[in-house]
Amino acid sequence: ERIGSATSQSSAVINDRLQELVKLFKERTEKVKEKLTDPDVTSDDETPVASPSKQAPAEAPPPPPGQEPEAAKAVEDEHYCEMLCCTFKYRPWLDRVKNYQFPSSIDPLTNLMYVLWLFFVVLAWNWNCWLIPVRWAFPYQTPGNIHYWLLMDYLCDLIYLLDIVIFQIRLQFVRGGDIISDKKAMKENYLKSQRFKMDVVCLLPLDFFYFKVGVNPLLRFPRCLKYMAFFEFNNRLEAILSKAYIYRVIRTTAYLLYSLHVNSCLYYWASAYEGLGSTTWVYDGEGNSYIRCYYWAVKTLITIGGLPDPKTLFEIVFQLLNYFTGVFAFSVMIGQMRDVVGAATAGQTYYRSCMDSTIKYMNFYKIPRTVQNRVKTWYEYTWHSQGMLDESELLVQLPDKMRLDIAIDVNYSIVSKVALFQGCDRQMIFDMLKRLRSVVYLPNDYVCKKGEIGREMYIIQAGQVQVLGGADGKTVLVTLKAGSVFGEISLLAAGGGNRRTANVVAHGFANLFILDKKDLNEILVHYPESQKLLRRKAKKMLRNNNKPKDDKGGPGDSIIIPPRPSTPKLFQAALAAAGKVGGKGRLAHLRWKLKELKAMQAMQVRRDDNLGVLSKGPSYRPGSSNVLPSCALQDPSFSPVPPKSPVHRRSPTASPKADTPKGEEVIATSSDNLVAIRMISAPKEDEEILSAEISEKEEVK
Repeated sequence: ERIGSATSQSSAVINDRLQELVKLFKERTEKVKEKLTDPDVTSDDETPVASPSKQAPAEAPPPPPGQEPEAAKAVEDEHYCEMLCCTFKYRPWLDRVKNYQFPSSIDPLTNLMYVLWLFFVVLAWNWNCWLIPVRWAFPYQTPGNIHYWLLMDYLCDLIYLLDIVIFQIRLQFVRGGDIISDKKAMKENYLKSQRFKMDVVCLLPLDFFYFKVGVNPLLRFPRCLKYMAFFEFNNRLEAILSKAYIYRVIRTTAYLLYSLHVNSCLYYWASAYEGLGSTTWVYDGEGNSYIRCYYWAVKTLITIGGLPDPKTLFEIVFQLLNYFTGVFAFSVMIGQMRDVVGAATAGQTYYRSCMDSTIKYMNFYKIPRTVQNRVKTWYEYTWHSQGMLDESELLVQLPDKMRLDIAIDVNYSIVSKVALFQGCDRQMIFDMLKRLRSVVYLPNDYVCKKGEIGREMYIIQAGQVQVLGGADGKTVLVTLKAGSVFGEISLLAAGGGNRRTANVVAHGFANLFILDKKDLNEILVHYPESQKLLRRKAKKMLRNNNKPKDDKGGPGDSIIIPPRPSTPKLFQAALAAAGKVGGKGRLAHLRWKLKELKAMQAMQVRRDDNLGVLSKGPSYRPGSSNVLPSCALQDPSFSPVPPKSPVHRRSPTASPKADTPKGEEVIATSSDNLVAIRMISAPKEDEEILSAEISEKEEVK
């Protein structure tokens, strides 16, 4: 038993090995056939060789033997602290702060640290702009709190000074199309700019006059000239905000509040100049002075009315100037607010105009109500899902490089997963990403129908689609979700192979990316290696789709050499035609000669049998011994003489025949029972029916 089991195991191993060899031989044969039939196949390597710039960088050289790698040093620098029974790892932030090095150059457009610093500069600027008028007009600065005001003033001056010494001299700039980051060049560029002159004026040391005239806040008025930092901060902040219009509305409102703030300060100063409570027009000195003056400024600038009439010439001139300034400032604020709100709702306005124009067009041509509702639904979903009706209109203003960067971030992760494009040139895929266009399908919309010509490939960005099939064409075969791809074979199929094989319907709202066959062909002109690879992959995918699925054998099937196939039907028909119809050739001529000889022998035998039966008369019965001697049939010397041609022979004369009872059958057989002759009397007189039968053995012979 052990010997038998070992033999069976070895035979199983041999069978497995033989099957592997047969499989390898088949694969090799298919590759050779493909090379012979397809001229585009040049090598077994399917992936084109990438350019040196696209290849992965070489591995870093190993560190010298005397030095340790940086990763090991980083691990050694980790610090741990023990607390109770556990050990926690903490970051040495203090060491990081100590070892921090300020950058030698700063990009003002993208550096967030610079935007944060501008925020502090703008805070210092706002302190000076808002509180210098208040300290000058209202009696809020007293000898008791003067040191607090001075502390904040000099803190703002320190921020101004740091901005000049540390940040402004490190800002990069563009000269002749090149980004300059040299320290000396950046410093010289700042010193020659208009901003440096304004920054110097802002820090004029007028505070030394405090020793002569006292602490007068008006001496700090030059600090308000650092307005360039404020507008630069607005630009940088709007560039990084997703909803910049909100900040614009807040900024415009701040402009209006500041104008009212300055007007209230001027009104209190005018009241103090005329004397508090001296007339009905001035401030009477009761309540909160700033709130009451601010209320008067609001009623004056917005021209609400209901104010007391001015009495003196100074009051009349002040009120006139106040009215003119208020009307001008208020109209400017209203116009700027309208522009801000209009810019914030520009997209919504464009959407409504397109929607109204489409509805007007459909009503003019009396489009059915169901179609109009579907169009409205498409407009609403497209706008709410992507915030625009056509993405290409937004990206058309950008250069090709920026459009490519956006397309890579949005679509590359999906397209790179398509099996058809794996192994292709990376740059070809980048060019293809720029040709993708986004389309939104409504629920139950047909993406493609069975039998139509396929000219597009679809990539599902959002939503789901269902592939329908079956006898009724409504059975859901599969549901494709976001990230799936279908229709890619149609891009390269030819010769009728690019017809859709099933119906694809949108299940709910679906956002798809579409790549046209024409766009792909224009791209492949510049990438011949990728074109060959795609052509081979498309052919292989078509063969796999069209190949019928064979039934898999059981685990016990180990047939190495398959049974010999039967003779092809076409060859069988040719042989039959050559034998039965009498085709040309030696074989057909020989078969015809043999059949003719057999027919002559059968006729001679029938003649001899008929003569024997007629000579015996009615006493002959089937099974009797009065038959033709077997020696005559078996003797080789006995050969029947063929009759002469009917042309040279006279017609036989009628001879008297023996009387045979009607309906009686006379049978004569040969000695080997291969030939049987039957003779039956016919209903009519002088007529008999003679038949000869040859057995199957004789026919086979």
